[in-house]
Amino acid sequence: MSTTSAVRAGRPGPVWVAPALAFFGLFALLPMLAVVYLSFTAYDGLNPPQWVGLDNWTRLGADPLFTESLQLSVGLTVASWLLQTGIALPLGVWLARRGRSRAVLGAIFFVPLLMSSAAIAVLWGTLLDPNFGLASVLGPLVGIDDGNIIGDSRYAFAAVLLVIGWQYMPFHTLLYQAAARAVPVQLYEAARIDGAGRWRTFFSITVPQLRDTIITSGVLIVVGSMTTFEVVLILTGGGPGTSTRILPLHMYLEGFRSFDMGYASALAVVLLVIGTALSLFIARVTGYRKMASQREGM
Repeated sequence: MSTTSAVRAGRPGPVWVAPALAFFGLFALLPMLAVVYLSFTAYDGLNPPQWVGLDNWTRLGADPLFTESLQLSVGLTVASWLLQTGIALPLGVWLARRGRSRAVLGAIFFVPLLMSSAAIAVLWGTLLDPNFGLASVLGPLVGIDDGNIIGDSRYAFAAVLLVIGWQYMPFHTLLYQAAARAVPVQLYEAARIDGAGRWRTFFSITVPQLRDTIITSGVLIVVGSMTTFEVVLILTGGGPGTSTRILPLHMYLEGFRSFDMGYASALAVVLLVIGTALSLFIARVTGYRKMASQREGM
């Protein structure tokens, strides 16, 4: 569509998107192309890259840590979606209703949004310290006599999952809260007249009305879970052993501790492809592409 026809249709012309495209090309597209190039080289970050062809890519299939870290990342993504959506959705709907107590609890619950990932990891590392943290009390209750929850391969991954969920759940709760307040009140009034209870109203009216928000939240959780690593790096360092060495952390350790930037770049490309593929899969299965704004161009 030309600029003139777009203006006639009441929509912004292509010139409006030019700054965003330039920004994306400079700070996203070019770095991605550079990473793809580096994935075919041997590069230590200091000396010039040396072309090695498919050596880094053939190494992926022989690297047991890659397979394990990929499985951990997929497991973290699925578990994060189940945990965060299962709590954020009903909590956001509950906070959408008016009430002083709800407002106070909502303000407290959103505190993690104000904290950085590093601060959250340090905070929970202190709370889970087996010497003086909560872990010294909770550990024996789950069969860990020394209280070292994050030092036990049976529970370290679950601890990471809960910390990441605690960090990002308020954001998704905020999304559902805003979306729930936009649901027409007439639908609830009609359901009340028909004698529908709270559970029937929630599953028959609220959830269908929040469908687009659920999809958007799901995509954000998938992309975020596949790329997060700060909390894991600070909280467990990938341990104990390799029980929490997710793929982004594996990429970081290969690049900045083993100084194998070429292989780390190949891992980064794998992350990019998987994240993009999962996002496109969600969009295709859920019909995300068919969603359209009722105020398009305004």
